[in-house]
Amino acid sequence: MKFTRGRTVMSEINVTPFVDVMLVLLVIFMVTAPLLQQGIDVNLPQAKGKDLPPEERITLIVKKGGIIYMNDNPVSIDEMGRKLHAISKLNPNVFLKADKDVPYGFVVQVMGEIKEAGIEKLGMITEPKISLK
Repeated sequence: MKFTRGRTVMSEINVTPFVDVMLVLLVIFMVTAPLLQQGIDVNLPQAKGKDLPPEERITLIVKKGGIIYMNDNPVSIDEMGRKLHAISKLNPNVFLKADKDVPYGFVVQVMGEIKEAGIEKLGMITEPKISLK
């Protein structure tokens, strides 16, 4: 190739615009990632176990003040029992998340209402226990 007036072929790619765009995207994802976590904040106890596959299920959440949520909707213990009794014929998967600071007696009372509603299988959700070896 012949070029006039001292022009040469530039064989390097300018990566500065690419790096700028990637840094902007990184900042956007870092800011929005904490906002994507939805649900009710519960301080779960830690235990060993396997992760459950995501599927349609009923999740009961018991918060520290004795507040019960059924799939993110606040309910009373009586209302929870009535709703679970109405859907117990479908044999749903029911999982219980209880804050570790909730009194044991209240958790047992909620579990008794679940059993009385006709739910045979109840799963307990905990945080995975981290072991450093």
